[in-house]
Order: sequence, then structure tokens, then C-alpha cells
Amino acid sequence: MAFAIEEYTLPAPSDIAVKMYEDSAVLWTHVRATFGLALVGLALGTAVGIAVAVLLHIVPPFKTALSPLLVLSQNVPLIALGPLLIIWFGFGTTPKLILLVLVCFFPVALSILVGLGQAEPHLREYLGMIGASRWERLKRLEFPASLTYLFSGLRIAATYVVSSAIVAEWLGAGANTGIGFYLKLKFSGFQQAAVFGSIVCIVVMSLLFFYMVVLAERLVIRWRPRPEPEWKEASS
Repeated sequence: MAFAIEEYTLPAPSDIAVKMYEDSAVLWTHVRATFGLALVGLALGTAVGIAVAVLLHIVPPFKTALSPLLVLSQNVPLIALGPLLIIWFGFGTTPKLILLVLVCFFPVALSILVGLGQAEPHLREYLGMIGASRWERLKRLEFPASLTYLFSGLRIAATYVVSSAIVAEWLGAGANTGIGFYLKLKFSGFQQAAVFGSIVCIVVMSLLFFYMVVLAERLVIRWRPRPEPEWKEASS
């Protein structure tokens, strides 16, 4: 038949579901490993991104000198950087976390660096008039004003952190657990249903990370007014 598709090419959704059920215990172990790795990587990348952005904001010469290096750090493919990190730092968690930090810190640093410069100029002048120190202006005005920008960068980082963790595990950076390891194992064994099952897990985890950031933004930034519904704007 013209539309007949072999199982080894594209397994049926029922076959994928059955395989996921059969491997549910193993899948859960690998999902937990990848989720934990991605969570730690996102947290470290966020911390590094904030620290870098604050440093560049406080010391303008650093911003001029280091900005090209920040962009350069994103132009090295992970698949090329992974083996080098394994050589430098050995097998284990360290090279995987370094990869995740490199992926996550850039959108966070770039977003918050823009946000730090968006504070109200009149408020900045007022704090200077009353003798507020540079640190106090940063803490009381500039950093709170940059929170919306911070979460914009976090949403981007959360979108990529799971796929980057999969790449790190796929490259074999000391990985014997994780969805990346499971995916590589099943791919080598031509178990296509298991491969698609791992893809389902990756997509679900990526969505979960994204909505975790959205929820955190709603909990942290409560002062931002909600947009008016379109039907109210039309009626007015």
C-alpha cells in the first residue's frame, strides 16, 4: 500500500504507549535523573547570569570588554564543547553542569542587564540626592525594576535546559542514567517505540520547566497589573 508505514520507521501511538508502560519503572528513574540535573543547571545558570549582569552593570568598562566574550560563549556548539569538558573535568556531573550553565546564563544575563538600565531616571536621581549608595540603588530600585526582564530570560533558559541536559547525557559525559542515556541506548537497539517514548518525556519535562517559571513569575511579581480583557476595551 502507498501509505503503509513500517513499525521500525514510525511506530503507532498505541505501540509507544505500551512501550512506555512496560518501561515505566526504568523511565521514571531516568526522568528523575534528567529533571534533577536540569533543575540544578537552571538554578546555577540563573545565579551566574544574575552575577554577571550585576557586575557588568556596576562596572561599565567590564561591559565593554566582556560583552563580546558573552556572545562568543554561545557560538560554540554543545556537541563540540562536550568532549572537551570531559577531557578537562573528567567523567561525572561537573561537565554536564558546566554545559547547562553555559546554555542558561546567557539569556538570563542579557535580559537582566537590559532591565537594570530601565529603572525610572527620576527615582534614580532622587535616591542619589538623599545619599543612597550604589548598592542601595541597585537593591531598592534597579534590581526590582529588572524582575520582569529576568523572568523573560528565565523562560528562554527553561525552554532549552532540558534539551541541553539530553545533549550532555547523549554525549556520554559520565552519564549512565537520564533520558539522554536511555534515548541513546534505545536508538542503538533500533527500538523506535522507546525512542518516541523518550521524546514524549522530554517534551513534557520542557513544558513543565516553562510553566514552573511562569508560576514563579506570578508569585514573585504580584504588583504588575493584569491586562484588561479585550471585551472590556471594546465596550469602553
